[in-house]
Amino acid sequence: MKIFENLKSVAQKKGGAYFVLIDPDTRKSAELKDFVQEICAQGADAILVGGSLIIGADFQNSLEIVKENSTLPIIIFPGSLQQLSFDADAILYLSVISGRNPNLLFGDHVIAAPTIKKMNIEPISTGYMLFESGQTTTAEFMSNTRPLPVNKPEIAMAHALAAQYMGFSTVYLEAGSGALRSIPNQVVKAVSSYIDIPVIVGGGIRTPEEARLKSEAGATFIVTGNIYDDSENIKLINEFARAVHIKENS
Repeated sequence: MKIFENLKSVAQKKGGAYFVLIDPDTRKSAELKDFVQEICAQGADAILVGGSLIIGADFQNSLEIVKENSTLPIIIFPGSLQQLSFDADAILYLSVISGRNPNLLFGDHVIAAPTIKKMNIEPISTGYMLFESGQTTTAEFMSNTRPLPVNKPEIAMAHALAAQYMGFSTVYLEAGSGALRSIPNQVVKAVSSYIDIPVIVGGGIRTPEEARLKSEAGATFIVTGNIYDDSENIKLINEFARAVHIKENS
């Protein structure tokens, strides 16, 4: 079974699936091994690796460490064309449908496609929708796109439906790394009830309770990342996983 099909089955069985995002710039090699092992042991369903802007880290070396220590699917969450690796199982093949930057809608995809095929990693076609979140995020700045307003759910609904009609496998509702606030639950509910493809939600989710509300609102997959920049919060991985797995822990 393909990676994404399997993750959809996991989400259906558990009521939602939980992904932990690793940004190589904020998780150095010396501690990455232990972090990956902790993610796998504490109930997460997949690991995302990537960042909007990677400066100090060696992306390939980071993927090798993740691969060596993971029992979970490893999915690249690319911030640029340079974020590709043979050590990944799949890649979110992102099209920034909330913006109108042609390179991020289709242009970069043409360049990356032959390499992804050569690497034999599974592309997961993803309509990426960036929302306003209280401050300018790295994703917003680097993509040079305007975020969607959170007080106009009908705009998000129309974008998500267009993504479904164009054949995307999933849509990703993103507040952005370091967002002051997450995607409102009413937006998650409006989008997830309007389309027939899975919904990924990430950015600004800081508590298991918040994650659970988004699962209950219809999110198929929940992603957290920055919360674990503080090593004290690593102990929350299992709480987040249990919160998202609403069928198992109701």
